[in-house]
Formats: sequence, C-alpha cells, structure tokens
Amino acid sequence: PPEVAHKIAAGEVIERPASVVKELVENAIDAQATQINIEIRNGGLESIRVQDNGVGIARDDLELVFETHATSKISTADDLFALYTLGFRGEAIPSIASVSKLTLYTRPIEQNRGYKVWQEHHEIHIEPVGTPAGTTVEVVGLFQNVPARLKFLKSPSAERRKIVEMCTKIA
Repeated sequence: PPEVAHKIAAGEVIERPASVVKELVENAIDAQATQINIEIRNGGLESIRVQDNGVGIARDDLELVFETHATSKISTADDLFALYTLGFRGEAIPSIASVSKLTLYTRPIEQNRGYKVWQEHHEIHIEPVGTPAGTTVEVVGLFQNVPARLKFLKSPSAERRKIVEMCTKIA
C-alpha cells in the first residue's frame, strides 16, 4: 500500500532527527534563504521547526508538496545533468510527513498572503494564513507512527549533538 511504501522510502532519507534538519536546511538554502532558524525539542524527537526567509512556495505548487518526487528543480530529463542545488529529489517533505505530523507555512516574497499546508488521511489541506515571507516547516512526533525506528536512536542529547554537528558542517 502507498502508506507502507512511503514509510519504506522515508527510511532511506530520514534516519534520525538530524536527517530531517539536513533536508529542511538544504531546501531553505536552495530557496535562497539568507536566514535559517532551527528549533528542536527533546533532541528533535518531540518537535523540529525550521524557518527560512527564502522565496517561499507558490500557491499553485502547494498541492504537490506531499507528492513523492515532486520538485520545482527539474522540468526535463536533461535537467538531471545540470543541477546546481543541494536537493532535487523531491522526497524530503513526503518522507518526513510519512513518519511524523508535518505542517508547512509558506509565503512567496512577492505576495501578501501565506498558506498553511498539511496532510491528513492522505488528503492535502491548504488554508490562507498570515505568515512571514519564506517557509516554515514544523515536524511533530518524529517516528511515533513507526516505533521500531525509535530503538535505533541515541539519547535526546546525542541526537541534539548530531543536529548541531550537521548544521555546523553546512554552515
């Protein structure tokens, strides 16, 4: 079933809280963000929040954010050989969402209105909200719906350390 396939695919991309932060920070950098704020609770297991001041996501593209392999960085097969971005595969958001509760807030810099986007029971919900320009992704309850993944994680302080090390390398 699709929900099982998504969880299997998530295991390839999302191994631990640091993997989530890495994917979201790379998306922010690709979105031309000049400021990225990261907040975590309990080593990222309770919650992760990554906020950027990048270009945001256009309203017309919001329906696709939870679709596997959906990306704005590739239009033709030739684009695969001319990539100059950190992330292009398009599986970060759907993979993270398959192993957590994910809510995305975004506002393109040229617009006055932003949107809140979330998925519930395989249905995409979009509602207008006031939000700063850029994108904020909130991840709650990482691996709560796949508890077998939790046993492979270290303590919250060790997971926090991995997030800090990864962010330091990227910076």
